[in-house]
Amino acid sequence: MKFLSRRLPDLWFQADLSPALLPLLPFSWLFRGGVAARRFFYRLLAAAPLPVPVIVVGNLTVGGSGKTPLVSWLVKALEKAGKSPGIVSRGHGGANSDQRGEFEVFPDSPAALTGDEPLLLARQTGVPVVVGRDRARAARLLLEKHPDRDLIVSDDGMQHYRLGRHAEIAVFDARGIGNGRLLPAGPLREPLGRLAEVTAVVWNSCPVPGARTGLADFIPAYAMSLEGKRFYRLDGTDRSERKWCLAEELRGGPFHAVAGMGNPSRFFEHLKSLGLVFEAHSFPDHHAYTTTDFAFARGGDIVLMTEKDAVKCARVAPERSWVLPVEARVEPIGNSPPLIDILLEKL
Repeated sequence: MKFLSRRLPDLWFQADLSPALLPLLPFSWLFRGGVAARRFFYRLLAAAPLPVPVIVVGNLTVGGSGKTPLVSWLVKALEKAGKSPGIVSRGHGGANSDQRGEFEVFPDSPAALTGDEPLLLARQTGVPVVVGRDRARAARLLLEKHPDRDLIVSDDGMQHYRLGRHAEIAVFDARGIGNGRLLPAGPLREPLGRLAEVTAVVWNSCPVPGARTGLADFIPAYAMSLEGKRFYRLDGTDRSERKWCLAEELRGGPFHAVAGMGNPSRFFEHLKSLGLVFEAHSFPDHHAYTTTDFAFARGGDIVLMTEKDAVKCARVAPERSWVLPVEARVEPIGNSPPLIDILLEKL
């Protein structure tokens, strides 16, 4: 059973249902019933009202799909459109986040407390960020502390129905919908029919956006790519004093690449596209790094990592560690209007 649990993500994201998952199908049907009952229950109750509009960026599949870089892109686009957004997040990976309730995240907050993604968003966007398991209460705290905010963007939360929302964006990565089954026989948190209710679908680094959903023609769809070519040295210096370089300027080696995320292969493929040859080291999503995690790096070995990992590694990573920041690029698919336009119209 332990061996199967380790293999589950690989089995889930195959195009067809693996025979090894057949015993889990009855539990998947039970899960579907539980999802339907939960949605029915929350439909009977009014969602927690907020005085400002809410945009939820989430997904139907388990694991990372690229929500956080999309949230960063979205916040900056909304600011360019004259809005004053704030961000709420679950705060996955933060110590005792359930017991602490809701609290604000600052650029110098410890990642062990806030979680990696909220801290990264606070540093990248400069807008108020509040974390909490109850996203509705987190949003109210954000508005209490920052009454000038006229919009809330929720990083994750499609299944958090207590939080009312005016628009929803569902994000998929290159793994797509996998075998199309619900947990635990597949990677889906909700049935694919749920996509009929979202405002837009964003396909992150997908070679065939919309494949097998059957809904691509009915929902505004967008292709997202993550762009980044310059690395900065992880040495604790201020942003204005960072040392930057291109991939071809990195000297020495050997190279090691570290990624603690839902789909580490996405980062490794990005590095390969930059012409880098390295040894890959995958860690669980929201992994809390220690010095022993970098035991593979000897002497002058160079370690490459994501910004999400970097916010947790400043004190434990080897001296020659470099960080690759990325920015999202979002383009309409087919006849879809610009994403920011349909969101502003919904708001």
